[in-house]
Amino acid sequence: MIKYTFKKIGYATLTLFGVVSVIFMLFNMLPDDPAKMMLGQNQNKEQIAAVQKKYGLDKPIFTQYLFYINDLSPISYHSNKASDYTFLAPKKYSALHLFTAGGGSVVVKFPYLRESFQKSGKKVSAVIAQTLPNTVVLALSSIVIAMLLGVFLGIVSVLYKDRWLDKAIQLISTLGMSVPSFFSAILFAWVFGFVLHRYTGLQMTGSLYEVDDFGNGTYIQWKNLVLPAIVLGIRPLAVVSQLMRNSLLEVLNQDYITTAKAKGLSQTAVIGRHALKNSLNPVVTAISGWFASMLAGAVFVEFIFGWNGIGKEIVDALNKSDLPVIMGTVIVIASLFIVINIFVDILYGWLDPKIRV
Repeated sequence: MIKYTFKKIGYATLTLFGVVSVIFMLFNMLPDDPAKMMLGQNQNKEQIAAVQKKYGLDKPIFTQYLFYINDLSPISYHSNKASDYTFLAPKKYSALHLFTAGGGSVVVKFPYLRESFQKSGKKVSAVIAQTLPNTVVLALSSIVIAMLLGVFLGIVSVLYKDRWLDKAIQLISTLGMSVPSFFSAILFAWVFGFVLHRYTGLQMTGSLYEVDDFGNGTYIQWKNLVLPAIVLGIRPLAVVSQLMRNSLLEVLNQDYITTAKAKGLSQTAVIGRHALKNSLNPVVTAISGWFASMLAGAVFVEFIFGWNGIGKEIVDALNKSDLPVIMGTVIVIASLFIVINIFVDILYGWLDPKIRV
């Protein structure tokens, strides 16, 4: 099991390294100069040259790539020369000194995602720390909605197999998987947040935290979570209901279910006592993968509903050409996706020894 675990961690590390490399090359080979993006319209050659020198943008692309990997690496090297680039100086973040080598220091630190171009030098890690928890709350709420309703609809489909109710649920599930999230978000915001607002009390836009009108700080507004959580959960809900139906029908054909029916148990009792638990395995597998993908899929939903999460932050950064924020958020989402999938793989290997082989 230990060998299997380290093997998976090694694969995850290589995958993450590849993701970081692709993201860096993709965003740093754009035709626009990042220094010009930072300075805006009020710029001159001296200012552009100073910014390029400060952030190492005057160096070849491969050298910039090595600098970026050095920033992200937990163990990195930093020059002690005052004339070196700003992001090579350990003053930018807290680090634990290991030893001195070649006029510099080898340190241990948290990955450094650099600073925002558009937010007065605010660290990208601080931007992510403010927005990621809101996205996690949204994703968890969507998963819970998808799990509960999806399992329920799957059971109902089995109880009314091949009847109109079963066919209606299958049709709705198919539509849920095919309709884009941004379209669902616009539709739900307009219908339940505008047309039916007097009955639902829901807003078209709004985040988890709102500012008090009387200057008493911020407060949590849970009702703003309802619409974006439902919209984000529509697609996994459709998948869960389909998986639950198919898995439950397969389990109901097993011999021990036939024995239970022979004892005189009703269909509902057979499902509740014997079949339901064994039918949940593929559902749990699907949910574990959906949670990571929801962090990335929340981009359009958060933007339309004004939910201050990492998805909305990505859209804002794209509009402002804030490359460090874009790169940092994409790397964090990719890292979470990889970590969750590796954790699930290790868990499967622990539960089923055949997978390790």
